[in-house]
Amino acid sequence: MALVEQALYEHASSPSPYVTEAARHLLAAGGKRFRPLLVLLAAEAGPDPGHEDVLTAACVVEITHVGSLYHDDVMDEAALRRGEASANSRYDNHVAILTGDWLFAKSSELTALLGAEAVGIQAATFTRLVEGQILEGVEPEGDPLQHYLDVVAGKTGSLIATSARYGARFAGAGREVEEALTAYGEIVGSAFQLSDDILDVASDSEESGKTPGTDLREGVPTLPVLMAQASTDPADARLLELLGSDLSDDARHAEALALLRKHPALDQARSYVVAQAQEAKALLTALPEGSVRSALEDFADLVAVRSS
Repeated sequence: MALVEQALYEHASSPSPYVTEAARHLLAAGGKRFRPLLVLLAAEAGPDPGHEDVLTAACVVEITHVGSLYHDDVMDEAALRRGEASANSRYDNHVAILTGDWLFAKSSELTALLGAEAVGIQAATFTRLVEGQILEGVEPEGDPLQHYLDVVAGKTGSLIATSARYGARFAGAGREVEEALTAYGEIVGSAFQLSDDILDVASDSEESGKTPGTDLREGVPTLPVLMAQASTDPADARLLELLGSDLSDDARHAEALALLRKHPALDQARSYVVAQAQEAKALLTALPEGSVRSALEDFADLVAVRSS
């Protein structure tokens, strides 16, 4: 990961100091580096985990992810990202959008170094990612919960699935292992976002570093909210009324958050994410027993029950 971190800053470099500063702005804000970490971890399932292409692939997925954050912040009109000024706040929307585009171009340059098949994989992944972002702002035509899960699979699961695929492929793992790890990454990636949904409701700000109920206040649909809204229990009338209203008022927001924390939907959401982790772990039977498989199992468990 130290090598990945160094390489990320080298790739986010331009002859223009201004472009370099803008491109490194969100890199410098930190982040979990979840995607490159999974590339490196999945690579341990192959005979050559230290191959140069593994490092390149780790940079590809993180630069793609960071580029998407620049666009996210513009769409969300966000003022902060990871506790720092967002790019659109630090610069403006114009610069933020173009910097995101610049990072996507950089990830494409790096992907080209990995060969034609990688270019095809990256293109298909990016298609799914953008479709997920588009559908996030579209009213669901059918079941709202299923619509949301489809959004999460596209917007988050797709790139994390590709992270696992790249790690296995460029370390020389067999096709069966590669496909198993890709499916594993898709499920773990979605679970990663869904565990964020639970944290938004259940977390203590001192423990997680997140402001509880941010998505709730902004009217963003999340797993526990959608599960609560499916309730037909008359006792939930007040909660359903609040969830369907403007929660920018502090008192109404606090009441909704308190009711949601006590509602069975929160435990239902937790159970769903834990079940997802179990499903992902079941796919790992394609790998031999040992430290690599155990680490991937622990990784899935950590995603399901994380507190930050």
